[in-house]
Amino acid sequence: MRVTQSMLSNNTMRNLMTGYTNMAKLQEQVSSGKRIKRPSDDPEAAAKSIGFRNQVDNIEQYKKNLIEVNNWLDSSDEALDGVGQVLHRAKELVTNAANTGAMNPEEREFIKIELRQLQERVQDLANTKVMDKYIFSGTNTNKPLSPLFDTAKGVLLPDPGFSKDVEIEVFNGVNLKVNTNAMELFKGIDDFFNGITEAGDEVKFNEAMKDLDSQMNKVLEQRIEIGGRMNRSELMQNRLDLQEQTAKKLQSENEDIDFEKVITEMLTQEAVYRASLSVGARVIQPSLVDFLR
Repeated sequence: MRVTQSMLSNNTMRNLMTGYTNMAKLQEQVSSGKRIKRPSDDPEAAAKSIGFRNQVDNIEQYKKNLIEVNNWLDSSDEALDGVGQVLHRAKELVTNAANTGAMNPEEREFIKIELRQLQERVQDLANTKVMDKYIFSGTNTNKPLSPLFDTAKGVLLPDPGFSKDVEIEVFNGVNLKVNTNAMELFKGIDDFFNGITEAGDEVKFNEAMKDLDSQMNKVLEQRIEIGGRMNRSELMQNRLDLQEQTAKKLQSENEDIDFEKVITEMLTQEAVYRASLSVGARVIQPSLVDFLR
């Protein structure tokens, strides 16, 4: 086969363009720190990157969900702590009344007045909200719990939504209960206050103290149950942190470049390109057109 000057020139130009393209690609990798800029760079690695990115995005969403879980649990515990403080104050009043013995009507009325105020405080706590949701109303988060139960008759409303669980997804297939089913609890406390404030002159404070101790124990049981879910939420947070670290590490190993290796390749490619230019200048001979310029 006869090798012409034109063939030498075309091959030289083609090789120069290939070298320039390779050098530009390496420079792009160094500037971005990524070895994959488009799927065509490495289809298999690009597909893996999509999977890792989706995994990281899902974990970030689960962590946001956990923030809402913690808001519910913290608010519920804080509200029940307030209920406990109210009941402690009520116990002080009832204990003093029981130890005093005979009380005149004025003293009895003073105690009832403060107990009514404490009752209203508990009713307010029953309507605690996180953002725009009532946290003690089950799945009826748009309805306040009090006064949806008939405090005068002590009859629960038939709506089953107030006893249903509210769950939030914190991992693939894993949901955490965030609400506290407190209808019975708040009803019992409300009945306790009604038993004293609506009674006549014959208030049996000793019996009321026993009922009050029972209500305080129920509040404590609810707080212990909330504490258990808080611990589970914390464990899930740790699990998500580890999952996120692993996913980002795999994503980095799949996408990021080895800077030392790529810089070495780029310098080598640059030297090859300069040598190709030097050789090409000798291969491509001046033409008649060059002399006429």
